[in-house]
Amino acid sequence: MATSEAPSERQRLDKWLWHARVVKARSSAAALVQSGHVRINGVRETAPGHAVKSGDVLTIALDHGVRVLKVTGFAERRGDAAAARILYDDLQDRMQRDRGHDSPRS
Repeated sequence: MATSEAPSERQRLDKWLWHARVVKARSSAAALVQSGHVRINGVRETAPGHAVKSGDVLTIALDHGVRVLKVTGFAERRGDAAAARILYDDLQDRMQRDRGHDSPRS
């Protein structure tokens, strides 16, 4: 699986969502984007063919919650879950961990 962190490299939004295993099918990724459930750097995107680049922050509203992912790489093919995990940094997990360290202990 080839990944790249070159900032000049880009990939279609629907293809990246599918490769990152946010959705099960590429057509589902396109439908998610077209329905307005994806934001790139805070701006709603409705074109599945919009290019994402390394460093973009995606906010994705799914049925079971909201995911906040920072694009860190690209893949030529859809791989397993471990391969998909290296394509992004889950910012929501990081925020929850940071909040856990700030809370007072009893």
